[in-house]
This record gives sequence, structure tokens and C-alpha cells, in this order.
Amino acid sequence: MVDVSQHELVPEHSVLEDDTLEEVLEEYNIDRTDLPKIKRNDPALPDEAEIGDVIKIVRDSRTTEQAIIYRLVVE
Repeated sequence: MVDVSQHELVPEHSVLEDDTLEEVLEEYNIDRTDLPKIKRNDPALPDEAEIGDVIKIVRDSRTTEQAIIYRLVVE
């Protein structure tokens, strides 16, 4: 079986720590539920991701070196 999360085209996904999450939410003046969603069964998610966690996704970008986005894990 192929591990999709290790494919070279899948950007880095990591679970955001609570203290870092608070900084991000404060910076953007949003609540956790305002974030875009990602389903728990998405094959790119880390194994330790649980419903309610926020995932940090780091992608390569044409205009900047990296683009960082955040997603809320939902059922």
C-alpha cells in the first residue's frame, strides 16, 4: 500500500501546538471554527491528528518561498 502523506507532491502537514494556535488565532482575529476544514480521513493528515486539532500546511509558492495555511480537522 502507498503512503500518500510521503509523496513528494503532498505538502508538509503538522499538528499545531496549543500555544502556537492561540498566537495564530489572535493574529488573524478569528476563532478556531472560522478556519477552513479538512476531514479526519484525509490521507495527508499525520496519524496523531484528531478531530478538533488545527493542522499547519506548508506549501511551496511561486510568489513567496513558502505559503502557510491552517485547517481545522473535522469528522
